[in-house]
Amino acid sequence: DSKFKNLEDIRTKFTPIAEKYSMQWEINDYSQRPRVLIAVSKFGHCLNDLLHKTKSGQIPMEIAGVVSNHTEMKDLVEWHGINYFHLPSTPDNKAENEEKILQLIDGLRIDLVVLARYMQILSPKMCKALSGRCINIHHSFLPSFKGAAPYTQAHDRGVKIVGATAHYVTPDLDEGPIIEQAVERVDHTYTTDDIAMTVRDLETIILSRAVKWHVERRILLNGTKTVVFR
Repeated sequence: DSKFKNLEDIRTKFTPIAEKYSMQWEINDYSQRPRVLIAVSKFGHCLNDLLHKTKSGQIPMEIAGVVSNHTEMKDLVEWHGINYFHLPSTPDNKAENEEKILQLIDGLRIDLVVLARYMQILSPKMCKALSGRCINIHHSFLPSFKGAAPYTQAHDRGVKIVGATAHYVTPDLDEGPIIEQAVERVDHTYTTDDIAMTVRDLETIILSRAVKWHVERRILLNGTKTVVFR
């Protein structure tokens, strides 16, 4: 027979031990699926993959809503029966929109925020509020090609490797703890569109893998690094 009545009983009895050794710990009920808010702009490849893998049971989570500064993905999201929150972005309403997103996070009881090609830079305040519970994806192996048209710049320079990185969001842009990465070789036969498609395929794979590991609670944050129990 178990010495514990339920999960809360385990937490109560283990807390004194954790405090004695200054432990950071948590225990969760695996049957309760984390609630996720996805943020997206105009590119839907990562969003579509997460919607499919959630619906098919490949990723054990509940998508509680999708927020976007554009309307391109609205029909897709609502077809899945998920609420779509449109927050148009201007240079003057960034702080207001971030406050609305934080209100959504509280109101929807969100456990994880996923930036699925959300083309907005979060403020340091927002990053701190979402510390350890916000995952971003970006084309990590194009570091020399920042700004507009990175794939055109990469094509013009004749890059040989492209890739993607999923990481936790921090106030330092694209420099948070890395969860997963992947690369693929390209060559002179690749057009700009070929490079873009290759990177987007990698982004889709890497982001869904990182999200799956997070909601399955396989990731341990260790300072600026992560440990992933595969």
